Amino acid sequence: MVSVLWLGACLLQPAGAAEAPVRLNQAGYRPNAPKIAVVVATLPVSAFTVREASTGKVAFTGIAGTPAREADSGDTVQVLDFSALNKPGRYFIESGGLAKSWQFTIAPDVYSRPFYLAMRSFYGQRCGMAVDLGAEFPGYKYEACHLAGAWHSSSGKQGAAPSSKGWHDAGDYGRYIVNSGITTGTLLWAWELYGSKLAKVDLRIPESGNKTPDMLDEIRWNLEWMQTLQDAADGGVWHKQTTERFSGFVMPEADKAPSVIIGTASEPFKSTCATADFAAVMAIAARAYKPFDARFADKSRKAAEAAWTWAVAHPAVVFNNPPGVATGGYGDRNCGDELLWASAELWRTTGLKPYHDYFAAHAREFMGTLRATEPQSWANVAPLALWAYALDKRGDAELAAAIRKAALAAADSIVARTAANPYRTSMTARDYIWGSNAVAANYGMQLLVANALQADPRYVETALDNLHYLLGRNTFSLSWVTQLGENPYRHPHHRPSGADKNAEPWPGLLSGGPNQRPQDPAMKKIPAGTPPARMFIDDQESYASNEIAINWNAPLVFLLAGVM
Repeated sequence: MVSVLWLGACLLQPAGAAEAPVRLNQAGYRPNAPKIAVVVATLPVSAFTVREASTGKVAFTGIAGTPAREADSGDTVQVLDFSALNKPGRYFIESGGLAKSWQFTIAPDVYSRPFYLAMRSFYGQRCGMAVDLGAEFPGYKYEACHLAGAWHSSSGKQGAAPSSKGWHDAGDYGRYIVNSGITTGTLLWAWELYGSKLAKVDLRIPESGNKTPDMLDEIRWNLEWMQTLQDAADGGVWHKQTTERFSGFVMPEADKAPSVIIGTASEPFKSTCATADFAAVMAIAARAYKPFDARFADKSRKAAEAAWTWAVAHPAVVFNNPPGVATGGYGDRNCGDELLWASAELWRTTGLKPYHDYFAAHAREFMGTLRATEPQSWANVAPLALWAYALDKRGDAELAAAIRKAALAAADSIVARTAANPYRTSMTARDYIWGSNAVAANYGMQLLVANALQADPRYVETALDNLHYLLGRNTFSLSWVTQLGENPYRHPHHRPSGADKNAEPWPGLLSGGPNQRPQDPAMKKIPAGTPPARMFIDDQESYASNEIAINWNAPLVFLLAGVM
């Protein structure tokens, strides 16, 4: 992710400018699911009314909950529970003479459109081909980019190098194996758990209409780039492919600097975390693509096995940016969790004893990562490893039971904490970090995985609570997804959104969200002492609170897939 200030024009829309007293999921709710909005008012309100958007006719009346202070935002919040309203339709809420809420929908398929936008956003991040979102979003297009690759001196090689496919990582145009690992792994997990309802989703991508589901076609675009960064000679994987420095705010095809493959600058030039992440993802791909393209599945399995062999032979080669390189580092001092994830996924794919033996020998070192705070992330993939093992029925029963027990205990704690929060979010004060919205989405994923381990409607409902937060039931009354809802944020730190001529940003992109540390100059406009949940500014220059990233959109896709 970008860590450099763009010095162009500021597109500032202060957070709070369009806040509404009644805050809710601007996409809406399923008919039979709990439906909770909140109201934030100077004086308490006693009642509220839900009205049909087209006629103004009263559809539901209710009593507002007792005011409660939410410490992380500083808001005094009252719950508006209209769960009993099950009739599909378009609605808004009024309460206490305050301004009416943003409109929302009640419908069985209410999350289909958000899923489509969030998943299709990856097409809008494609590198190496002309992209055009078509008649639905006229003018959202760019030409083929970053077609010239080269080996950086840190790679141990020289001359021309491949530069083919992949997704732009975030608001910048780099491609990173470590972040691609958690991103594609999360998306492939969504496919494995929910593929039966995703198989026919039309993403309107160039591959639509072939024999492979669109979601897998989109993921494959990035997988095939990842495979170009594997050393055919020994199976190791180089860390990233970027320009040496971030470009200005230009369209992708205008970034003419060479896209170089970057390594560790000394033998063995590849890095352990990247290689192990690669092994895990390719092992999942071998399972996911087998019914659709057995040859690609077999290629992915072989790539995973070669990467594993390299990674166990080089278990502690860490990455730092070499001199002259200033793009994202994704540095990780401990690659043990990546190795554990690779062993679990390779065992699930192949059933071979060496992978199981490695997992069994190391799993208990990471049981503490199955916790109610700090969910999985690019730097902490151990939960994915442990869940993968527990979801398979062929392993050691005692070890699987221990993992399941820890995972469910963490989920139970998250449920309790979320129910006690006036905004009904799982977030803690410490969670408002760079990319905090991905933390909320990852809590949702964690809860849905717990539900896969042991079905419990509380887990699904609490996962939905985090979706409600992301789509508008938050202190800003903002939908954190571009072009979704009546009041979405509008100025992401995202080069195509800033450089094109469109009035609105590219659709389906999740903002990083509130960050209690003012880590960019734009955030210093926020007054000192602002509560952590309010440390956000809808400003293109604010990479620390308003950038986008593929690893943030991925758990949003997973969450939407699970509740569709």
